[in-house]
Amino acid sequence: MEKTLPALVSGTLYLVATPIGNLEDITLRAVRVLKECDVVAAEDTRHTGQLLHHFGISKPMLSYFQFNEAKRGEEILDRLARGEKVALVTDAGTPGISDPGERVVRAALARNLRVEAVPGPCALVAALTASGLPADEFHFAGFLPHKSGQRIHALERLAAVTGTLVFYESPFRVIKLLEELQSLWPRRPVVLMRELTKKFEERLRGTPAELLAHFKTRAVKGEFVALVGPEPKAAPAETPDSEALSGDARE
Repeated sequence: MEKTLPALVSGTLYLVATPIGNLEDITLRAVRVLKECDVVAAEDTRHTGQLLHHFGISKPMLSYFQFNEAKRGEEILDRLARGEKVALVTDAGTPGISDPGERVVRAALARNLRVEAVPGPCALVAALTASGLPADEFHFAGFLPHKSGQRIHALERLAAVTGTLVFYESPFRVIKLLEELQSLWPRRPVVLMRELTKKFEERLRGTPAELLAHFKTRAVKGEFVALVGPEPKAAPAETPDSEALSGDARE
């Protein structure tokens, strides 16, 4: 017997995760929410328009991005208060994870409006699980500051954090990041993931010095997730075997 899917709830802000590369990343639930909502709030309406067109969805859209969050956030809250169902999406991945979303979520909750996550693709999780680095404990730092002094200060503060460190980085600053890691933590393993879930997905693994040497022979392209594993444990000091000990005792 076919189960009836629950209808969308009026006055709800739906945080809809969208593909990070491959269009097949999207979930069935995400497609249904985008079809049934009243309006889609998008980081880039042109980009989201292409996504909606691909899935045969036609919906009114409004832009919601870093530089209009305050003004457009109020409009979204007003729509929710009137009972509209609003789907919030970013260009790729999960809203609020190094993308617009956190501010309007806080504001909605402060007004006792309903917020619901529609989980799905997230570059952070995809990269961490495929990196081979410890995933039982990790710290997500997002994008580092652009200025050198602020970047170094941010990294130094993370030195005491145990587990795997995860950063997002642009192709314009990934070499800079590797140079900083080489200066601070030359022995820690680094994994760079690029073009996640796309046809030419790539994983590069090595020490900061090894990865810097790799990029001397090729151009840096694509957005990166950079993962830094824990400091390798020092090899235990060798202890004399039993025969050596017994021989010393006889002497």
